[in-house]
Amino acid sequence: MLEEFEMIDAPGVGRSFSMTDRVRLNDSSADGHLRLDALVRYSQTLSNDDTNDSGLQEDLAWIARSTVVDIVQPATVDEPLTLTTFCGGLGRTWAERRVSVHNTSGPCYEVATLWVSIEPAELRPRRLSDQFLEIYSPSAQGRKVSAKQRISRPSEDLIAEGERLQWTPRWTDFDRFGHMNNLVYWSALHHALDAPIGRGARLLIEHGAGVQPGDHIEMVIDRSGGRLRLWWLGLGKDGHLSNQYRAAAEVLHP
Repeated sequence: MLEEFEMIDAPGVGRSFSMTDRVRLNDSSADGHLRLDALVRYSQTLSNDDTNDSGLQEDLAWIARSTVVDIVQPATVDEPLTLTTFCGGLGRTWAERRVSVHNTSGPCYEVATLWVSIEPAELRPRRLSDQFLEIYSPSAQGRKVSAKQRISRPSEDLIAEGERLQWTPRWTDFDRFGHMNNLVYWSALHHALDAPIGRGARLLIEHGAGVQPGDHIEMVIDRSGGRLRLWWLGLGKDGHLSNQYRAAAEVLHP
């Protein structure tokens, strides 16, 4: 259950890395708050800078398995932010990267992304290297994290009768691995919500097969039960959607 996800605090030992930034106008939504896709981009920029600064010598490639975002208080336009990242847990071929975002008065966002290490040439998972573990495992303090999916597949009834939104990927949405960039999923989720997202909300996006160039995608939305669930589903040659989702999202409001 998403309610039970543990957003751990920084342990105070091991490696951490910080940067400062400011909420720019083009990163804010109509309500003046930092957009979800911009928040995730800040997080990924910080993560990349941390890896470069760590002295890690290997040419590592990573694919996001899932990202959880807690909104403590939304940041606003021109607000200065401090972002700090550390390793929150490890698995056999994956690692959880935590990012804490603060303004001058306290915490704004907490982000936890599960990244899977892959072979760049073959795009298959590979074990975490000894050098990576030497650098990042002390802050994880032996904590193990699971890569198990939390969101179940949509029912056939929901696919047939549920709310739908079309989503047409653009050429610029794809990365060098041919996958739709993680930020685009958050932009699509924000669009589906069609409302400001206030403090206390928790959001999850997890990736299945992913959206690839040429895919015909529809988003199926379930707003029942006091939460929102959303699935990116591929349209087959027969014109029907499959319940084998490309990605899925869940949103818990306070």
